[in-house]
Amino acid sequence: MKERLTHLYFGNGKGKTTASMGLALRALGNGWRVVVVQFLKSHPSGEVAGLEKLGAKVIRSTETMKFVFKMTEEEKQAARAVQQKMLNEAIRLVNEGQVDLLVLDEAGSLCQLDMLEDMGALRQLVEHKPAGLELVITAHEPAQWLVDAADYCTEMRCHRHPFDRGIPGRKGVEF
Repeated sequence: MKERLTHLYFGNGKGKTTASMGLALRALGNGWRVVVVQFLKSHPSGEVAGLEKLGAKVIRSTETMKFVFKMTEEEKQAARAVQQKMLNEAIRLVNEGQVDLLVLDEAGSLCQLDMLEDMGALRQLVEHKPAGLELVITAHEPAQWLVDAADYCTEMRCHRHPFDRGIPGRKGVEF
């Protein structure tokens, strides 16, 4: 394979993380070294356990995290530090050549919500990724520089969702 590419899955519809994890599964099935970083998520979801069993390294927060809009400024500062540490670990693994596919789940939301201490580190990784790294980013409303950096750019649009009818997220489907 000559050069690996950058994927951006974004929008307000269901499927961004699902598509990312499907690609991670496909890569694992082809012998790739996969790292998944789940930003702004602290509750375990079903795909994480499955991917780890198949050999993926998953980096996520172990601390319970509120939605950013419900956080105090002090909680945001603490969360920024945790998210930065997670990104730094992923960058270290990339720089050491230990990753073929890197999934940065909700990395676009880090930008949108100002939830990294050093946004430049993320931008540097995305805009100057190694040629041998396939990179996947998810976002709700991506910054223009993320859109510009993507080779694949897919928008997930919600036309209908059970949540709108009061049906909560279901284990095995939404998490």
